Amino acid sequence: MSLIADLKSLEPSQRSAIWASYLGWTLDAFDYFLLVFMLKAISAEFGTDIASVQKAVFLTLAARPIGAFCFGWLAERFGRRPVLMADIILFSVLEFGSGFAPSLFSLLVLRFLFGIAMGGEWGLGASLVMESIPPRLRGPVSGLLQSGYPTGYFVASLVYFLLFDAIGWRGMFMVGVAPALLVLLIRIHVKESPAFEASLKRPRANPIAELFRHWKIALYMIVLMAAFNAFSHGTQDLYPTFLQVQHHFDTHLTGTLTAIMNVGAIVGGIGFGIWSERIGRKRAIIIASALALPILPLWAFTSTPFLLGLGAFLMQIAVQGAWGIIPVHLNELSPGAVRALFPGFAYQLGNLAMSWNGVFQAQIAESHGNNYGLALALFGGVTVVIIVIWTAIGPERRHASFVESEPSAA
Repeated sequence: MSLIADLKSLEPSQRSAIWASYLGWTLDAFDYFLLVFMLKAISAEFGTDIASVQKAVFLTLAARPIGAFCFGWLAERFGRRPVLMADIILFSVLEFGSGFAPSLFSLLVLRFLFGIAMGGEWGLGASLVMESIPPRLRGPVSGLLQSGYPTGYFVASLVYFLLFDAIGWRGMFMVGVAPALLVLLIRIHVKESPAFEASLKRPRANPIAELFRHWKIALYMIVLMAAFNAFSHGTQDLYPTFLQVQHHFDTHLTGTLTAIMNVGAIVGGIGFGIWSERIGRKRAIIIASALALPILPLWAFTSTPFLLGLGAFLMQIAVQGAWGIIPVHLNELSPGAVRALFPGFAYQLGNLAMSWNGVFQAQIAESHGNNYGLALALFGGVTVVIIVIWTAIGPERRHASFVESEPSAA
């Protein structure tokens, strides 16, 4: 009840910031995950294999650090709010343009550019909302914010279920222009971050200098996010292909099971985000990640739709349960002078380090007779161990001040 009372006590502009950041990440993920449902269809149209089309996912992930740095730097200079609006418009336009790609090469170029725009959204949205709310709400709101990612995947699965057979992969990309409408909400109802406004009264920090000055915490966060991104993308991106190719499920069953998976992800992200306020960020990450290990056999190696759906639901409670703490954890660890840039850039550099994982997983699966379950299980198990160990030896700065210029955790 205290959580509900705390949420009710927020000012309208604070609630609007939460919803704008959540919806921004939801719609960003929606645009990204539309592609993973269409790898098989795109490969058929362009006369190539799935691993070749999977390079579009690789390029999207690899380009995201560029966007995180560029948009983060702009947000430190001009504010979180206007830069976030520009970023959302850009990734929506690039998603729409992907539907007109005349060749695989042109599609790869468009997905690389989309990745640059996508790379900016998470850091901007996370810093805007974390700097706008009371410290006691950071854990629950972090879980809500990060649950936008599986919510976007969930919406993409519904769109695939309802529309793919009618409009094809090109039409699916064109639906992805919808997130541009979010800019109206941000423009009318969201205020600028109080931390950014307070920073205008102090000398401006040099973002690059800050990255080098705090290199220890930056390195820790990059390695952490490399493991986290392998955990997330390694259990999600090829899941529809796993259902389509290995189990020969049709559009509707694939969409249904993927939607069930993402309901579990939403439950995990919000639940563990709330719990992290009581047990701490590190402990919540470790517990959620470790829960994935006993679920692996059910998730990857069963064959009936019921058991596969149950495994997917439980697996993503664990995966996104751990991820639900990431927005607040990275923002609390970051130096205050460059919070719009630092968490997002570290996140996306970790993404870059693991951007090859989809291609590598597809190659493993194809070399073992299209055994995608084996490839998914290998990535899931190994990354759990890495996350648990790396999180355990790392720092934690729960409830750090975001308005005052606080010292780094390094």
